[in-house]
Amino acid sequence: MSSSLETETREGLEGVVAATTRLSSVDGEAGVLLIAGFPVEDLAPVASFEEVVYLLWNGALPRPDELAAFARRMAARRALPGAALDLLRAAAGRRVPVMDALRMAAGTLSLLPGTGEDAREDGLLLVAAFPTIVASYWRLLNSEEPVEPREDLGHAASFLHLLSGEEPAAERARGVETYLNTVVDHGFNASTFTARVIVSTRSDLVSAVTGAVGALKGPLHGGAPGPALDMVFEIGSAERAEAVLRDKLARGERLMGFGHRVYRVRDPRADVLAEAAERFYKDKGDRGVYELARAVEATALRLLREHKPDRRIDTNVEFYTALLLHGLGLPTELFTPAFAIGRVAGWVAHGLEQLAHGRLIRPQSAYVGERDRRWVPVEAR
Repeated sequence: MSSSLETETREGLEGVVAATTRLSSVDGEAGVLLIAGFPVEDLAPVASFEEVVYLLWNGALPRPDELAAFARRMAARRALPGAALDLLRAAAGRRVPVMDALRMAAGTLSLLPGTGEDAREDGLLLVAAFPTIVASYWRLLNSEEPVEPREDLGHAASFLHLLSGEEPAAERARGVETYLNTVVDHGFNASTFTARVIVSTRSDLVSAVTGAVGALKGPLHGGAPGPALDMVFEIGSAERAEAVLRDKLARGERLMGFGHRVYRVRDPRADVLAEAAERFYKDKGDRGVYELARAVEATALRLLREHKPDRRIDTNVEFYTALLLHGLGLPTELFTPAFAIGRVAGWVAHGLEQLAHGRLIRPQSAYVGERDRRWVPVEAR
């Protein structure tokens, strides 16, 4: 490979700026995440999810009347087309993973009248329907019938209601809402970039979001919260943490829930979710699990600094995602789907931004194969 080729090629598009955005800013060196200008730690614990979606899509927080109207419009779109429910029943019969069922059902939303005519309306439909898809499929997997969506509940409370059939306590809904706000957008990650590439062809938002779900289900992007919790349960007691973690590091294993490709300091989302978990576990949930997770975290950070003194490896969002969602009663199989329920609003925001200001995303590639080959008929090979 020539030196000029080496300077022009960025594997994985590392460090390449593909577009401008007003939606989120990720500063990995300083450990700062801004959501439409607001530090995530200021916004996520107090805003409703509907407020955050409105902010991303419109660039400003809504007035009370705007928020009420926006929330009503979103809530009115929670019901699924019959074909989606039929597909989910068939998928449950095969017991396909939840993310696969979400990917398949997302595409059926195009069957609803008017889909494809107005991108913002499609966006509302996608954000509204994702909790219904995930919860309905989970109930079908567990031999229960889907719950009819209610329009009088907020987005986070509605998701919990669709899962259990019962109206959730306010602190559970607030915990889910804080989580959804925290993960709503995060720069040009793999799934968001996938959505923008699809939209850049002037394809529709349902297609773009379906592609984003396909990217998210890959284990290098959306699959780590469950294993982070599995590691805590594997350790089982604070007294075993050091021995188990030292053994993992000696075998060259990654400690799940620690380190991030972008952040060189502590992931600010981890701080938001750590505080949310502390609030929730103070009065609810299994306090023993919380104390064990904190002990595992402290031991892991100490050993990582000892094992890799030249690198700063901190707790990431996946560790406290696992702890918070477990405390809120979600099974590990729903951790990545719950992430998608929050992130779909960001995917839509990027799609709308790409439609308004973007051009076709078409990077170049560097050819490194053979040249000057000559065709030889099959009988002469």
